[in-house]
Amino acid sequence: MNDIMLLQNTIADCVRCPRLTTYRREVAKEKVKRFKDWEYWGRPIPGFGDPKAQLYVLGLAPAAHGGNRTGRVFTGDRSGDWLYEALHAFGFANQPESIHREDGLRLQNCYVAAAVRCAPPANKPTKEEFEACRSFVVEELELLRQIEVVVALGKIAFDEYLRTCQEMGRAIPSPRPKFSHQAEYVLPWSVTLLGSYHPSQQNTFTGKLTRSMFHAIFRRGKRIIESQ
Repeated sequence: MNDIMLLQNTIADCVRCPRLTTYRREVAKEKVKRFKDWEYWGRPIPGFGDPKAQLYVLGLAPAAHGGNRTGRVFTGDRSGDWLYEALHAFGFANQPESIHREDGLRLQNCYVAAAVRCAPPANKPTKEEFEACRSFVVEELELLRQIEVVVALGKIAFDEYLRTCQEMGRAIPSPRPKFSHQAEYVLPWSVTLLGSYHPSQQNTFTGKLTRSMFHAIFRRGKRIIESQ
């Protein structure tokens, strides 16, 4: 078993945060009517993808009836539909859909993760819960040694990536990078950080984030990688 798989198993067994542990287990037990026949995962959600990835995608946290149900990050909800469709469009995934852990999806040159690994109540992790999960992001970034581009989905993930790098001893540029859609920063450790609006229903249903806007992020990421 390689180091990434060991980390994934460690994450899946985590019980550091009492509030999150209780909530994700309750959701998995109670379910919702449309998924009553599912056996929910109900555990923390490890990162997923290619251990040799040059692209790292960081989101906020799993959805209660998405990743917490399926056991794969960004799987089983509309945000995931947008993400994996875009990754497939630019050659980072072998198929455009992510439905469940055994659906045959493979990522190529890409690794997807979340800043917080358990589904939080009201989709709002606490400061302490971010801090508790940060070591997992640190370990991932230390193991994924070929990362050249990081796509942060939303301001929270953007800021959390920078906090994680700071915890790793990396010098954050001054002035500090600020989130915006299509923000682009070449960081001192030779990684390009790209900001994107999160593909949440709140953003996609209102038109704040369109498919062409979202695709532009991954098109840019691919070009950066190919130019290295």
